[in-house]
Amino acid sequence: MKKIILGLCLVCFSAGFAQETEQKPKSYQFTLQEAIDFAIDSSYATINARRDVAIALKQKWETTADGLPQLDGAVSYDYNAIIPQSPIPAEFVGGEPGTFVPVAFNTRQTMNASATLNQLIFDGSYIVALQAAKTFLKYSDNEETRTKLEVRKDVISAYGNVLLTQNSIDIVESNLETAEKNLYETRKIFENGLAEEEDVEQLQITYQQLQSQLNNAKRMRDISKESLNMVLGLPIKTEVILLEDLENLANRDALEAEIMTEDFKVENTINFKIADNLVKQRELEMKLEKSKALPTLSAFANYGQNSFGEDFEFFSSRADWFEFSTIGVRLNVPIFSSLQRSARTQKAKIEMEKAETQKTQAINQIKLQLNNAKSNFEFAVDNYDLSKKNLELAERIEHKNEVKFKEGVGTSFELRQAQQQLYTAQNELLQSMLDIINSKAEIEKIINTPFTNFEK
Repeated sequence: MKKIILGLCLVCFSAGFAQETEQKPKSYQFTLQEAIDFAIDSSYATINARRDVAIALKQKWETTADGLPQLDGAVSYDYNAIIPQSPIPAEFVGGEPGTFVPVAFNTRQTMNASATLNQLIFDGSYIVALQAAKTFLKYSDNEETRTKLEVRKDVISAYGNVLLTQNSIDIVESNLETAEKNLYETRKIFENGLAEEEDVEQLQITYQQLQSQLNNAKRMRDISKESLNMVLGLPIKTEVILLEDLENLANRDALEAEIMTEDFKVENTINFKIADNLVKQRELEMKLEKSKALPTLSAFANYGQNSFGEDFEFFSSRADWFEFSTIGVRLNVPIFSSLQRSARTQKAKIEMEKAETQKTQAINQIKLQLNNAKSNFEFAVDNYDLSKKNLELAERIEHKNEVKFKEGVGTSFELRQAQQQLYTAQNELLQSMLDIINSKAEIEKIINTPFTNFEK
């Protein structure tokens, strides 16, 4: 009996442990590149982009199938509730000449079964449609790449925001600890009559502001984590641990961006390729309108059987089925459309000219965006260097004012100003790091640097 009870306990424990393991949500650990790779595969945007490519492939085959043999089957059944009658001369049936008698030529019920084979032999618009399907597939591929570039940039930005909020929390907690210590010491000095009440109040204001900033920073961290999960394609409450450091990322990116643009070619950018796709599509549309003036030739063959009778006996051995078959060709020659085809061709030509102008605009826009992105990156690097120097100065100023305040030669107001200056410098340094990361990501998106990786 003891063994049975022990066995049941072990089974219950194992079942409970297994259930707890199954219910425990999965967590992830990512470097920045690992997060990018994960999002490229699993984000909502890239999943739908792959579906768009799949749709383009199906559309290409749909167009191709129009020129392949088409086989259709048909079955019809007719029940003549009132059989139509036709008049014939009465003398045909032994009646009085000059008169007519009604005669029913149809039976009460009829069934017909047939199969028809159609084959397109020549159609100029079909050839153009095949070319357009290939162009649309290339366009869908390029759109997928552009989506991946957008997702990549969004991941970098979201990843950096999480790191920024985490660093911000660490800094505020350190500042809060220092402010709490200063407030405690000053309150004790005030209670001993060696400090003014205003000194305590000034430090209390600083402490309360830091406490509020800490609470806000924690809320922002939670929101930034949820935003990152959204970009990654994960449920927003999923635990994701980041393995990178904001400062290391900023220092690394500050050294790489100049190298990226050394071999820059506009033709390699995804925006240029999409603009070029549009021009080719418009050219094919113009060719399609021209091809509609060409004749079309097709062939067909059909075979079937029909049966008829007064009663529904089509599936019995008494039913008689009669065969029929037809083979032929159809030639359709457009002759005159009241200049409708000409107007459509001219309209397509104007659309093509618009696309060429948009392509030229895209080239200049890409160059302008790159110059702007490089300028923002250079400013971010300069601002990062300046922020580090400003932080060093702010730390020295704050330390001097803290020593002066404790020695009684400085006021609490001056100390609070120095502390606020220090906090601002700390936030500016964090923001300058994030600006470097984001501005480099913008350059990469414009020049399509990760394109080869996506193709692989």
